[in-house]
Amino acid sequence: MLDQIHLLAAVTVLGVLEQAYFVLQVIYARRVFGISPPKISGPPEFERIFRAQVNCSEYFPIFLALLWQAGLFFHQGLAAALGLLYLYARYCYFIGYRASSSKRLAPMYFGTGILWILVAASALGILHFFLSHYVGLNVLQLLAA
Repeated sequence: MLDQIHLLAAVTVLGVLEQAYFVLQVIYARRVFGISPPKISGPPEFERIFRAQVNCSEYFPIFLALLWQAGLFFHQGLAAALGLLYLYARYCYFIGYRASSSKRLAPMYFGTGILWILVAASALGILHFFLSHYVGLNVLQLLAA
């Protein structure tokens, strides 16, 4: 079983490390700008870093759910590759947002596109499972014939 999930697990760990990096960036920015918790406002430079981290954290559970569903029901390798692309897009989003709010847009759209591909892969994989398991209809065999 582990050979069917090892890539997904590796991408998950990388994602957790990326989230930790984003949190550390907020802690560092708090020190630089002298903003103590629970304050969340300050100079625009701090607010952009803070919002970038919060936005990335908000999307992380959605990403994880889709990564694992697509990997388990569709294809582990494709899901892991898309997961790596998503993590890269989120990193670019964070770096772009830190510099300027307009520089976050291209990576945000790219990351959202990857999430939609993961949604499609998940849905197709789950649909195939239901059809083959409960209806006895193997779509892959029909397509191959």
